[in-house]
Amino acid sequence: MTSLPEGYRALVVGATGAIGGALLQQLQADPRCAAVVGVSRQSSPGLDLLSETSIQNCAQALAAQGPFHLVLDATGALTLNGRGPEKRLDELDATHLLNALHLNAVGPGLLLKHFAPLLVSGQRAVWGKLSARVGSIEDNRKGGWYGYRAAKAALNMLLQTTAIELSRRRPLLVVAALQPGTVQSALSQPFVGNDALPAAVAAERLLSVLNALPPTGRAQFVDHQAQHLPW
Repeated sequence: MTSLPEGYRALVVGATGAIGGALLQQLQADPRCAAVVGVSRQSSPGLDLLSETSIQNCAQALAAQGPFHLVLDATGALTLNGRGPEKRLDELDATHLLNALHLNAVGPGLLLKHFAPLLVSGQRAVWGKLSARVGSIEDNRKGGWYGYRAAKAALNMLLQTTAIELSRRRPLLVVAALQPGTVQSALSQPFVGNDALPAAVAAERLLSVLNALPPTGRAQFVDHQAQHLPW
């Protein structure tokens, strides 16, 4: 991350997932990174995206280790409580929809609320959040996956609105919704098997993309090949 100052500090949320773990390893190997912290449900302090109290407590515990130049939110889930995405309209279920929205949009939104104050001020800072191409309303050509699509679209709006607000106080902040590609992980395995991108490759590409993004005062929706995606 050459665009960040020498000795920058980084935070990875969802550090035990395939992509989160790969991002953590990449940053640990960067000699310009003074410190990188990984948090998850299993870490100490732990973080549960379904509990705002947990998010707030985790942010308070991490305050002494900041401020951070780079925050990467690698959380998210496609299969919830053993149930995968809906393929047809008649499969819609209110509880499943709300669960998808809670984990993939509401939780990350509350993470922004409590963790954005941990970002450095007066210097370049980057907030990268794993999103998904299926969250693009304009790019939706196949339909299906109702709850996951809706949650990622809601997430993208939360990121955009947050970016606009935060840019007033942190004009050098980059906020990005990231499409990592189809990555070998527990999330994608039931749908694509092992015919997917290794997590280490995806992580390297995502960091390279974030490194090159300029601050625009708005969120940017980009994939691992640096292509900008339609909202």
